[in-house]
Amino acid sequence: MRLCSIASGSSGNCIYVGDDRTHLLVDTGISKKRVEEGLHTLGIKGDEIEGILVTHEHIDHIQGLGVFSRKYKIPIYGTKGTIEGIRCCHSLGKLPEGILHEIRVDEKFTLGGMKICPFAISHDAREPSGYRIENQDKSVAVATDLGKYDEYTVEHLKKLNAVVLEANHDIHMLEVGPYPYPLKRRVMGDQGHLSNELSGRLLCDILHDELQYVVLGHLSKENNYAELAYETVKLEVSFGDNPYRGEDIPMMVAKRDTVSEVITL
Repeated sequence: MRLCSIASGSSGNCIYVGDDRTHLLVDTGISKKRVEEGLHTLGIKGDEIEGILVTHEHIDHIQGLGVFSRKYKIPIYGTKGTIEGIRCCHSLGKLPEGILHEIRVDEKFTLGGMKICPFAISHDAREPSGYRIENQDKSVAVATDLGKYDEYTVEHLKKLNAVVLEANHDIHMLEVGPYPYPLKRRVMGDQGHLSNELSGRLLCDILHDELQYVVLGHLSKENNYAELAYETVKLEVSFGDNPYRGEDIPMMVAKRDTVSEVITL
């Protein structure tokens, strides 16, 4: 099973998950060209993608959805609210008939050799979701764009082998940064984004010996930077109520504009 961030950040998100039989994308918030270039580095063609799992309808997660899906006629999956949001996004253009498929959180479905479990997240979108993806013996999850987490979130992220976990902002940088006050409140709110500190605390709750890799994603361009996110999350793990140290966890920060390291499980 492989996991790779093609792009991750406030300007666009696209994650690849697949194995020898099934190739999936989580979000296509970058241009078709950039999606294709990212897939090319993985040795995958656009028409080999089995499905696109959409977390929510914000433009940094669906920007390339219209052009990409029209070219390759890839099925698109999302909750009812997300599908409604996609239909209302006129910049995507007209999507091919029958390409949109409604799913429900906490109801598993299968794509190729992969089992998909959507789970609810707290974000200011119509009906956002994260995704847990499993093949026969490995499991990964994408959990970004969540303003808060609870035991429900933790349960869906337990016993993973790899996870893409949001570390959106440094609280101090956000507080003193250029965002207007209402936007700062939105980002820090329960339907906003996880800070570096909260990302580390959530990670503490899901750590186990078989978690082989952690990818920190969806970093804010204005209110964070890679080294700060990495070190803050490591510190939270080291000082958290768990038997691990930050340096025990193989961890990387997903790149904003280029393909990140491919994780092979």
